[in-house]
Amino acid sequence: MNKLRIILVAIFIAISVYTIITILEHGWNLFQVFFGDMAAMGWPGQFNFDFMCFLVLSGLWVSWRHHFSVLGLILGLFAFLGGALFLSAYLFIHSYKVNGNLNALLLGAQRAD
Repeated sequence: MNKLRIILVAIFIAISVYTIITILEHGWNLFQVFFGDMAAMGWPGQFNFDFMCFLVLSGLWVSWRHHFSVLGLILGLFAFLGGALFLSAYLFIHSYKVNGNLNALLLGAQRAD
């Protein structure tokens, strides 16, 4: 579990630094670029569409893990909008809440019993 936590922290730091640099260099126009690439129907758009589908699955998983409760739906929305930055922090925090139990981390405490 400690190796997973190290990877999660590394992902969080790397994406945070990359995002800060990108914002400083290009501003906050993420959605214009993201959807513009998809509208152009090229490889960057294909990658963005694939990534957006991953984000949908991530949001659904987080919501499902919380039994589609109000909190679960809110966290699922954060997972969709926040991507790996959110998911790395979410998994890191919950890895401690479940005392390193991987089944409970992936399924939620109630389903892991």
